[in-house]
This record gives sequence, structure tokens and C-alpha cells, in this order.
Amino acid sequence: MIGPFEILVGLAIMLGLMFLGFHVATTMLVVGLLGALMHFGMPAINAVGEQLWAAGEDYLLLSIPLYILLGEILMRGGATDKMYQSLGQWLNRMPGGLLHTNIGASALFSAVSGSSVATAATISTVALPAFKNRKYDQRMVLGTIAAGASLGNLIPPGVAFIIYGSMTNTSAARLYMAGILPGAIMTVLFLLTILAICVWRPAVAGAREGSTALGEKLRHSVHLLGPLAVFAVVMGGIYTGWATVTESAALGVIVCLPIAAAYGKLNIAMLHECFRSTMRLTAMTALILVAALYLNFVLSMLGVPQALASLIKSADVSPVMLLWMLAVLYLVLGIALETMPMLVGTLPVVFPIIQAAGIDPVFFGVFMVLMCEISLISPPIGMTLYVIQGVRAEGSINDVFQGTLPFFAAMIVMTAILIHNPSIATYLPNLMFGK
Repeated sequence: MIGPFEILVGLAIMLGLMFLGFHVATTMLVVGLLGALMHFGMPAINAVGEQLWAAGEDYLLLSIPLYILLGEILMRGGATDKMYQSLGQWLNRMPGGLLHTNIGASALFSAVSGSSVATAATISTVALPAFKNRKYDQRMVLGTIAAGASLGNLIPPGVAFIIYGSMTNTSAARLYMAGILPGAIMTVLFLLTILAICVWRPAVAGAREGSTALGEKLRHSVHLLGPLAVFAVVMGGIYTGWATVTESAALGVIVCLPIAAAYGKLNIAMLHECFRSTMRLTAMTALILVAALYLNFVLSMLGVPQALASLIKSADVSPVMLLWMLAVLYLVLGIALETMPMLVGTLPVVFPIIQAAGIDPVFFGVFMVLMCEISLISPPIGMTLYVIQGVRAEGSINDVFQGTLPFFAAMIVMTAILIHNPSIATYLPNLMFGK
């Protein structure tokens, strides 16, 4: 076994290499190999192939490419454009007009895509042209898109929940149920933030949007049925026990095909682009994940979980104080690290600590995903900010940075709510699956 000091040194080296720009997977694999070589010699090095194979053999991980493909089909199939227009008709009469639509559309797309970056790219592509000739404050427009994208992993099905569940042996189905209420509360907080800003400074929303007849709203609401049907199939299959998380993802893909066909976009060329994009994103995610799981294997052999558990038991720190300490840590890390390095790079060290403190792993999964989502809108590294600026292709990225600040504050409020009310995350999974 190794002591807490050695653990902190190893973590500092790993995070330092990431800060310097080294590839995340390479960094974790190198740290794991060095630890194995120094303490166990060649037998642990020879076990690399076996461990990497075992890491990639997890059936749950098959759902990652399926959820990515699901979102790609909906985006390229034309469903998101119509969804955005329909939501706009219902929400644009509120103070803030179409700004609310950015949040609503992001929440609905997040409920089927499972990726914050995909949500940012999709909603940016649809929303930015809609604001082109309207006199909205550009920073608010960009900020609402970034805020909405941060719901991508928090609202199930989220890829981050799958990775967390795989690394900690926590039920993905319970994690999905745990994300529903926090995701809904976060959506409401974003809408209230827009409402408060637009009541305080009406000029940011420009001229009031024109009203749409109720009949026309209802007629166009048919475009919301596709994403809602996908969400119902995925979550319904998981809740009823009729399908596993992976099988539900496959069913969601199947449901997306007739939706794309209904919009006249289903063809070989479109599917080819969906598959290429899915393969690229899956390969990137899988490489990082298998490296993290090998590092986890080495840390377990070194007795890191036991050492950290002993440290927490000897320290007089309440679970709430521990969570706030971790929140501060992740806020700092989020300035310089992206979501995946934060999640897989720190989880092998942090998870034994929360287990020793008696914190529910399902609740902590939601907490971790929320922290990772905050990192996505934290300048200067936040990935979604650069995705939005890339789609925008004009102006300065400082506009995106400034636009996210009110929503960054809203996410800090959400963090406080979650830490002091953990039942928000645990109520639904305990209700549906038992304690």
C-alpha cells in the first residue's frame, strides 16, 4: 500500500501533464504504467493487454455509440429544426422571447442525445440563424445556448452517467432516474435567470415576439412528438425492466429511423455521415475510458482506496463539508480541464473517499456530472464555448464567455441545492427501484 502523500503526488503529476496539453488517455496510461512498473515490475506491465480488453468488454459501454448515433440521426434527420420552431411558438411570448427556446430545445434534445457537445453544436446550428435579424443581445443569445448545452449529460440518457456507472459499478438505470429531477430543476433555474435579466434589462431581448394562434401552435406541436417518443422508449424500457440501458439505446436508434424518414432525410448518404461521426466520437471516448480503467486497476493494486478511506475516517469532516471541498476542487479543475479528464482522471481517487464518508454513490454520480457540466461553460477551456463560437464563425469568443456568466452563477446555486438536498437525486431511483 502507498500513503496519501504519494497518492497526491501521482494525481498532481497526472493533472499537471493534462494542463500542459498532453493527450488525456496517454497521460493516464503512462501514469498507470509507471506506478505498476515501480511497485510491481513487469508482471503488472504484462497485464496491460488483459486489462484493456476487460475494460472494453463491458456490455454497458456499447450504449455509448448507440446514444451518439441516436442524436446524430435526429440532428441530420431534420427533427431538431422543427422541434426548435415549435417550442419557439410556445415560449417566445415570455419576457426573453426566443432566449427561452434555446433552453427548452436544449433540454428536449438532451433527453435523447446524451451529449453536451452534440447539444451545443445542434442547437447553435438551429438557433443562431433564427436570431440573425432580431435585436437580441448577442451575449445573452450565446450564453443561453451554452447553458442549455450543459444539460446534455445531466438530463438522461447521458453518456457521462454510463462512464461513471462503468467505473464505479453503479447501476446506470438508477443514475438515469437520479438525473431527471436535478435536470428539470436546472432547466427551471436557467429559465428564471433569463426571466430575471429580461425583466431587469428588457433591451437584451429586443422587440417582443409576435403571438401565434393556438391552433397553429397545436398543429406544429406534432414536431415535438418525435423526440418525446424517443425519450419515452428509452426511459420506459429501462423503468419497466423490459430492456437494459444498452438495449433501450438500440430501441431509441430504431425509433429515430422512421422520424428521419418522415422528414424525407433518411438515405444512405445521411446514415453514412451519422456512422462516421459516431465512430469518431466513440473512438475518442473509448480510448480515454480504457486508459482510465487501467489506471483504476493499478490504483486498486496499490491500495489507494483503502488508504484514502482510512484518511477520511481519521479526519473530522462532515459529508456536506466534504462535498463543498470537492465542489471547489472541481470548479478550479474546470478552468483548465475538460469534462472527460475531470471525470475519469479524478474518479479513481475521489470515489473511495465518498464511499468512506458514507455518501450515496448514485447521488454522487449526479453531483459529479453537474461538476463536469459546469466545466463545459467555464472559460477559458469550456468545450461547448468553442463549439458555439465555431458554429457562429464571427465576432470574439469573449462574447460567449461573458454571456455564460449569469448561467454559471445559476449552476453554482444548483450545486448548493443538490449538496444540501441530496434526496433530489435519490428520490426517484429509490421510488422506482427500491432502496
